[in-house]
Amino acid sequence: MGEHFHIPTWYYRHHDADFDLDVPEEGFGGWQRETLEFSPGHTGLVVMHAWDCGTYEQYPGWYRCVPYIPRAVAIAGTVFPRLLDCVRSSPLPVFHVVGGREDYKELPGFLRARELAGPASGPPEKAPSDPCLDALRAYKREHAYPGSHNEPDIERGHQHMGFMKEARPLASEGIAEDGRQLFALCKERNVNHLVYCGFAINWCLLLSPGGMHDMQQHGVMCSALRQATTAVENRETARQELCKETALWRVSLAFGFVFDVDDFVQAVERLGMEEK
Repeated sequence: MGEHFHIPTWYYRHHDADFDLDVPEEGFGGWQRETLEFSPGHTGLVVMHAWDCGTYEQYPGWYRCVPYIPRAVAIAGTVFPRLLDCVRSSPLPVFHVVGGREDYKELPGFLRARELAGPASGPPEKAPSDPCLDALRAYKREHAYPGSHNEPDIERGHQHMGFMKEARPLASEGIAEDGRQLFALCKERNVNHLVYCGFAINWCLLLSPGGMHDMQQHGVMCSALRQATTAVENRETARQELCKETALWRVSLAFGFVFDVDDFVQAVERLGMEEK
């Protein structure tokens, strides 16, 4: 395998604030693009939480409070096939991050990850609840998220949730349900840089088990593919997908870099040709 390959890469120049301006942050350099060198022997692709959530007709309550699902479906259908075909034809490994379901528990990729990682130490200790805290949590469920009238559809949907057809793991691909297992897969393949796609960039990919925060604790750089993810948006941000933009900025500042899918695919395709 070659020692390096080159990818046009986005990063955010978060300096220098200009205190002669009314808004000092407007002095930042902002998004910059540079072709950087990466090691193919230490880079892997992560497909995280690429769920098949059924249709609006099946689970309207789920869609009403998780309306990014149609955006995720569109991305899986238009972006994932080329991306995954390309990486699967290259020396780079593909890993999958899952959780909260049972259908992957007997797949060979998960059994390997579980064996590599060994037994878990158990869940963290939790603070005891009390009637006041129980009432506050109930209030949030009713008035903030997800709304008690949506909960039955969400529960039914979770029971039938599976892999998107475009993101089903191959038998040779590792499947992890937390950072401990994903790091074990990384160690097996000498990976220290993970490139994430999946859903959603400002929620699961950052903070769920096996997400970027988890992997950063293990010294792994975590980057993201701009066109291969979407975000949880709110009323004020959804039209312009501002939460996605903010999350990509956070990735570039705190975790790694941001790639355009076309640039990443072309670089991996060149790598594959060089290997032949």
